[in-house]
Order: sequence, then structure tokens, then C-alpha cells
Amino acid sequence: MAPSLEIKEIPPRVRHELKYIVPADRAEEIRNYIQIFCKHDPFANGDPPVYDVTTLQLDSPGLALHYAKDRKQVNRFKLRVRTYGSSLNSTVFFEVKRREEQFIRKTRSRVQPLDYSDKLFTEPYTIPEFKNDEEYANHLEFLRLKKVIDARPAVNIRYERESWISDTDSEIRITMDRKIRYRLADGYKLFNGDEKDWRVMDSETALRRPYGGMVLEIKIPLHVPTWVLHLIRMFDLERTGFCKYSTAMRLESLFTGQSYTAASERCNL
Repeated sequence: MAPSLEIKEIPPRVRHELKYIVPADRAEEIRNYIQIFCKHDPFANGDPPVYDVTTLQLDSPGLALHYAKDRKQVNRFKLRVRTYGSSLNSTVFFEVKRREEQFIRKTRSRVQPLDYSDKLFTEPYTIPEFKNDEEYANHLEFLRLKKVIDARPAVNIRYERESWISDTDSEIRITMDRKIRYRLADGYKLFNGDEKDWRVMDSETALRRPYGGMVLEIKIPLHVPTWVLHLIRMFDLERTGFCKYSTAMRLESLFTGQSYTAASERCNL
């Protein structure tokens, strides 16, 4: 099935993303507050409700996406491939995540795990079947940007996410990411069965804090509910631009002795 000639343009979802680094031992009191206004993410399991996130970050040979912050680019994007769970048995998302001034826009296409292979990246006419024209358009845009910057696999990032969804607006989500780790990419693989190569990313060194911790993220549409403002004030949260991808690149530079700039980590994207 080929995409139709006329692709209806559907505006990508626009939202704010507020990130905070907090000590891990504050998770329970934060959870006790947000569960008054939120319910468990239906895809999460356990107590607290969590799921694993695995991401493949792509970048140019010169790491143009990583260094976009250094160039003070107001508008920038990331290319990533993401799946949920501990193995490749669920949907794989090809995502373009853009920052446009203070807003975040994300578009993505859904690929079934049996269709995921290197050919999707290396053979331009290998296009899986999608449910609608919007996903075809999103996938083609991913491939276009990949070609423009000659993007290749850079790093894999994995973490455990505790996820909550507002009772009144499903666009409002609160997440707490723990057990954050990275490794250099092994081609386009999301899983390779080898757990020893992962390096910790929620340590004092990685977070630039006097404590190991977790990343709290508040995803909201263009209006901020009163209870979210109260959450920020109640726990004295200080917003940061923590970027998992650029933090991974900084830590890798420490291992390899290469130089880096701290500004690129604070990309807030």
C-alpha cells in the first residue's frame, strides 16, 4: 500500500515540557500528591506503576543535533527511535521531536516489531504499511531529515519510567524517570542481549547534583492547571534543561578524554 498523493496536514501536538531533578527519596511524597489528581498510566505495571523506555538517538557524523544548543539555535530537533518494554515485542516509534522557541512539537510513526530492521534506515524505498496518511507523512519527514544531516546511530538510552495521567485532561502527564543509563549504539539495534555495556546516568556526576536522583517531568498543553503550579511550589522544584542524550555524550567524553561544553546538556528537549 503506497501513501496517497494528497496528504492531509494535521498539526503536530504542541506542549510544554518542564523538567526537574529531584532526590530519589522524595518520590513517595510527590506520588502521594499527584495521585490525588492523576491515575496510573494504563501501560505501566507494578506499585509504583512503571515501564521501561529504550531509545536509539541518531545524529550527524559531527553531532550537529547534540551541539545545536551550543550554537544557540532557538529552533532545533532530534531524531530518535523508541520502544517500550524490556525486549523488542511492542511498537517501535520513529520520532522527530522539535523545540520551537518555548514549545515542544513531536511527530511520529508506528512500526510493528516484526517490520523493524536496518532496511528501514538504509534502503530508502523500504516503507512499512501505516494506518493513515499522517503516519506516512511523519515517517517520510523522519527519513528526509535523516538524509539531510546524514544521521547515524549515536547512543542507546534506557530508563524506568513511572507515569501518571491527569484525571481531567489526558494531555497532562507527570513522569519520574529512574535507573537512567546509556551505551554507545550497536548499529540500529534497540536490544542486543548484552547488559554489561550500560553506564549509569542518574549519579551525582551525571546529574551535577550532590545526590543521585531522578528526572521529574511535567508535560502540559498550553495552559497550566492550578494543581500543577501548586506541585511546583509545594516541593520547591527548580526547573532545569536536563537532556538525556547530551548528558550521555558528556559522560562518554569523560571516558574518552574528549572535550565538551556543559551548555549542550541544558537543551530542554
